[in-house]
Amino acid sequence: ISGDNIFAAGNGVFLSTNDGGDWSSSGLPVQSIYSLTISGNSVFAGTQYDGVFLSANNGGSWTNTNNGLTYHNIISLAANGNNIFAGTEAGVFLSTSNGESWNAAGLSGQIINSLAASENNLFAGTSGYSNDGVFISTNNGNNWTASNNGMSNPFIRCLIANGNDIFAGTYLGGIFHSSNNGESWKAIGLLNNSVMCMSKIGNNIFTGTYMGGMFKSSDNGEYWS
Repeated sequence: ISGDNIFAAGNGVFLSTNDGGDWSSSGLPVQSIYSLTISGNSVFAGTQYDGVFLSANNGGSWTNTNNGLTYHNIISLAANGNNIFAGTEAGVFLSTSNGESWNAAGLSGQIINSLAASENNLFAGTSGYSNDGVFISTNNGNNWTASNNGMSNPFIRCLIANGNDIFAGTYLGGIFHSSNNGESWKAIGLLNNSVMCMSKIGNNIFTGTYMGGMFKSSDNGEYWS
């Protein structure tokens, strides 16, 4: 979301300028788009096979921007200030130049399903290996620390961060919530569901599950409908 513009990923990028009432193609129609993030006037799209694309005009045109990216399956993206992070099946990459170049930023042995930034903290949700779970970096990926106290299901599909509140959606384990910046976690609902995506708008958390439909919570995940 950028102002009145809402972008959605799928087979290409789609744009709505009227709160989702209407959608139009916004480019990259032959690409499978796994992730989107926005930094200022720049929209970044992570693709299945061809790395990262950048648009500076709301999807009117796109430029492939992969210099330094050694893996082009971009599963997740996050922006934090001028820093753009890309999650791949082989770790995290960082661009400090609006995507012009990328450098490895840790977790090289992990599949990075999700990235979320809150102030100086970067959270990564991982899967696929024995040391899965949530990792946190406070220095733009130079160092990472596992943050899984209370996390009974470490297969992380999605993350959202809002101040000290971090929410993690898992595979067949529902949603976990941390109110202390990832120091500890507790299960808060949708148990046995695979939570594929989450978004927070105002006081509302929206989540999409695999074959279970969409859910909404207005009380930080205590109750879902």
